[in-house]
Amino acid sequence: MGGRGRLHGVEQRRRVLELIAEAVAAGARQDAACRELGLDTRTVQRWRAGAVEDRRSGPLTRPSNGITEQQRRHVLALLTSPRFRELSPKQVVPTLADEGMYTVSEATMYRLLRSERLLAHRESSRPRTHHRPPELVAAAPNTVWCWDITYLRAPVRGMFYYLYLLEDLYSRRIVGWQVLDAESAEAAALLVERTCAALDIDASKLHLHSDNGGPMKGATMLATLQRLGVVASFSRPRVSDDNPFPESLFRTLKYRPGFPNRPFRDIDEARQWVTAFVHWYNEQHLHSALNFVTPNDRYFGRDAAILAARHLVYQRARRRHPERWSRETRNWTPAPAVTLNPSQPRS
Repeated sequence: MGGRGRLHGVEQRRRVLELIAEAVAAGARQDAACRELGLDTRTVQRWRAGAVEDRRSGPLTRPSNGITEQQRRHVLALLTSPRFRELSPKQVVPTLADEGMYTVSEATMYRLLRSERLLAHRESSRPRTHHRPPELVAAAPNTVWCWDITYLRAPVRGMFYYLYLLEDLYSRRIVGWQVLDAESAEAAALLVERTCAALDIDASKLHLHSDNGGPMKGATMLATLQRLGVVASFSRPRVSDDNPFPESLFRTLKYRPGFPNRPFRDIDEARQWVTAFVHWYNEQHLHSALNFVTPNDRYFGRDAAILAARHLVYQRARRRHPERWSRETRNWTPAPAVTLNPSQPRS
């Protein structure tokens, strides 16, 4: 909602009440919505009760001790200057007093900043706005990949091996991985390039999503993606929900029976364990999000035939014993396209 000041007329008051009701329905507090419009909560209550007269009043003359427009501009310029823009009026006032200077009171400084919407942040101290990553829809294999890095404990306390992992979003198949003893953009770029070559895919049709880590946004990695024609997208800083599929896959990996509850003895043991896990996950794991076919079945297009055969089994069983079914048989249709970071519904 925007706009302050007094509103007049029955139609205007009706519109204000509608706006406040919409804000409250969307989750805002009524007093906050009223304050944003420059209204007192009691005034809104009176309007809802049917009062016609607007009895609000304000000063009819300018206060004799009010600051001038020139003084206002001077104080705002002072508060937004490089020296003071990261300090609150509580700190500015005594600092100026130590220098033998008085401009306006602390309360007036707060009032001026509030009126200009500068109370929370001023100038370069204003935090960056990180927009939600674009919506990506995977309706076929090798159109959207997600990737991330997770830690595997090494024998030396405080040291780790690093599992780089590429996941095809449509099929959840692990299409590429490596275990190294360091994080680097160069190693990540080589993995992406090598995986694209091994699968013989058209990289110009591929989107690659990752979080905001150093290896993900390193110059070498970005240059490699640009050379291959891969379109990169990134999560917002410290928002793991923007890249949930690798996070879920890492949880499956670390909760897999047989995952050692001790550090790996060396990097070769870590690689051997991940090799076995990838084989199990791609070839044998009946993935719940894929209607319980394996990632490889989905990736290579075998899922439709497998699910159709299951449907026939259930249809035959229902014909033999119809009394066991009060509704339709289980849904064995293939999983739909997968959406990463779906757009928020627009009101």
